[in-house]
Amino acid sequence: MSAPSPTPAPAVRAAGEDDFSLPAWIYRDADFFEAEKQSVFRRSWQLVCHLSDVPRAGDWQTLDLLGESVLTLRGADGVVRSFHNVCRHRASRLVDGTQGNCGSRIVCPYHAWTYATDGRLVGVPQRASYPGLDPARFGLAPIEQEIWQGFVFVRFAPGTPSVAEMAAPYAAELAACRFEELVPLGTVRLRPREVNWKNVADNYSDGLHIPVAHPGLTGLFGRSYGVEARDWIDKMWGTLREAPAGGWSLPAYRHLMAGLGVAGSGWNYYKFWPNVALDVYPDQVDFMQFIPVSPTRTLIREIAYAHPDARREMRVARYLNWRINRRVNLEDKALIERVQAGMSSSSYVAGPLGEGEVCLRSFGRRMRALIPECREPAAPPPGWSRSCASRTG
Repeated sequence: MSAPSPTPAPAVRAAGEDDFSLPAWIYRDADFFEAEKQSVFRRSWQLVCHLSDVPRAGDWQTLDLLGESVLTLRGADGVVRSFHNVCRHRASRLVDGTQGNCGSRIVCPYHAWTYATDGRLVGVPQRASYPGLDPARFGLAPIEQEIWQGFVFVRFAPGTPSVAEMAAPYAAELAACRFEELVPLGTVRLRPREVNWKNVADNYSDGLHIPVAHPGLTGLFGRSYGVEARDWIDKMWGTLREAPAGGWSLPAYRHLMAGLGVAGSGWNYYKFWPNVALDVYPDQVDFMQFIPVSPTRTLIREIAYAHPDARREMRVARYLNWRINRRVNLEDKALIERVQAGMSSSSYVAGPLGEGEVCLRSFGRRMRALIPECREPAAPPPGWSRSCASRTG
């Protein structure tokens, strides 16, 4: 009798670039930050506001991003449009702050050039001294805009697919959220973080740290936390346990959700490439945006929205949601600061990624495609981003 054939050893897959995180130098390098401005942020959709933030004619919201200022304005005709927040005469900023109402006209505070709420130039002091002026050529400069399920997105240059195409893998479940009916709970807040924006984005889409560093979320979900990545959008989710473990906020919140009969028993998180996130809860929707300021500084821009519901129990549930997430935010702040500090160590280049770290793999793949220097273990000589600008230009 012949001896049985030995069971072949499983094939060992050679490690590829997807099996490693991005190198540490791109989280602090000034040239890389300049390359990102052109290759990532000018070509990506950025969320300005929700239509309910500008309900009346003359209402406006602004977004400041890397030297650009966006003005989103509801016109007298009811149409919401987005423009550069810049006067066409001498480049003065037109409005200050994050929101307001301009009435029927926007008047530049420098020389009083005046624009209608649809962007047309309608008033020029000392008009006779500009004999060749064609007002039709000097209206407010428009910005490409897409309104997706009530949210107003803009971008400065073509690049990514439409927001609707980006969200397509989850179109049905997102449509069921009835985002168009949301109203704001308060105003936009800015939370500074002394870290690179990618560390905020990486942490948002990371599922491994939830059971390690977020006892509140673990008490709420148990260990049933899921992550998945599509081409332009990540999804993370947790299902509320019947009997959450932990402090009094967790069971109280779960009890209120059950009593209110709110559809859904999960917390779902969606991150749109590269830096826009929607946290969808049964009781409200939180918007977050990771605004890069410098290679090592980020502003988290956020506001909460909800479907109108004046019940006392719903107000309490939203308070408990805030209480739970306030702790999560403080925990995440400490985590990303620890990572940013470690990125300066000469010992760290790029760590291995597990097969389940699908969102970090997807993010790295996209960054390498846009900025090939991501593949370099160390930064190229200073000034290399100038050639990158001409390459994307």
